[in-house]
Amino acid sequence: APIPTYILGANDPEAVSYFPDINGCEMAENITYLGRRGLYSGASGLQIAYLSGTEAQQEPAPAYSFSAKDVAELKTSLLSTPNFRGVDILLTSPWPRGAETFGNSAGEIDTKKCGSKLISDLAASLKPRYHFAALEKAYYERLPYRNHTVLQESPRHVSRFIALAEVGNAGKKKYLYAFSIVPMSMMDPAELVKQPQDVTENPYRNLQKAAQKSRTALPAEVLLPSPPQLCRVWVFLLNGLWFPCPKQEEAACQFFFDLKKQHQGKKRPSGGRERGDCQPKQAKKPPQPTGPCWFCLASPEVEKHLVVSIGTHCYLALAKGGLLPDHVLILPIGHYQSVVDLSSDVVEEVTKYKSALKEFFRSKGKRYVLFERNYRSQHLQLQVVPVPLDQCTSEDIKDSFIAQAQEQQIDLSEIPEHTDITQV
Repeated sequence: APIPTYILGANDPEAVSYFPDINGCEMAENITYLGRRGLYSGASGLQIAYLSGTEAQQEPAPAYSFSAKDVAELKTSLLSTPNFRGVDILLTSPWPRGAETFGNSAGEIDTKKCGSKLISDLAASLKPRYHFAALEKAYYERLPYRNHTVLQESPRHVSRFIALAEVGNAGKKKYLYAFSIVPMSMMDPAELVKQPQDVTENPYRNLQKAAQKSRTALPAEVLLPSPPQLCRVWVFLLNGLWFPCPKQEEAACQFFFDLKKQHQGKKRPSGGRERGDCQPKQAKKPPQPTGPCWFCLASPEVEKHLVVSIGTHCYLALAKGGLLPDHVLILPIGHYQSVVDLSSDVVEEVTKYKSALKEFFRSKGKRYVLFERNYRSQHLQLQVVPVPLDQCTSEDIKDSFIAQAQEQQIDLSEIPEHTDITQV
């Protein structure tokens, strides 16, 4: 081979004969078989964990397979290392079972039926930055996933699972993946734990749930709450107010108050054109907070005991000084200042929370009033305040806000129907 090449071992009985030593050997010049299991450390500090073969169905495992004992010994040898944070790369032949959970679809591959649970357990423990597998002969690049439990553990680096197709396959599916990587040991810790915009929950956390459940009488749902539909409920409006309608077919009333224009004593034009500016704002990546933020989920300033539900991009929390006992906040996990800055993924999850909250409060005989508090604050806060369904009509709520605005000498501009806040 023209460059140093490292390979895994046999996956079936017929291939065993090609490997002179199942524990690792040089196959030819510049081609090295790593062995059944272990850790390869490069001169640069790059660490590559590997496990050869398929999952054994019996003990002892044949030469082309691995067993639960092999996985346990590999985990023990690495996890016992002082200050172990994870490995740079994990190489396995089988896919991990359930890899697409919480993530993007794997296409025709059903990850709930194929793959190895032992590999899933290994990936969950070793926390590789990149995990490669190819036994299913299909290309699949999963969205990155977290290696920590939000609010319960310190932030850690994300992992990426990448499956490659068969070399030279007729469908021309991707079988080669080239990338640059700085070894974990050489990276700044703050840079290493940065979370990308498309990060998801850990697909193997059910394994961790099971382990926790065996150690405690509490149900797994309490220990590690996953956001059911009821929790994915949100409402949104930028710098303004959103009024729920008494009937589904009624149009909601939305109002906008622009603090920057307050001293001018005039309403903001409802058509969205002012000084020749009619371009909608584009979604931006959230900036880093300039100082301590009470609402960034990874921040130590977060009031953790108030958190109700954590989704993929947003979370739900009780208001610290709520107007009512069930006054809740919808907040983005990332640092966004207002609704118009949100990415499409975050907006989509906001909409799910909105629908769920509407259904929940209606079951309690209530409707909610939603408004965004965007005044001298860095982090978006969507206030959701429930009111009695049979005592407060939409017109009552609307009149209350207008009366208060007039009393405070605040001008509210009604957003035209079917107009998005980003257009204003």
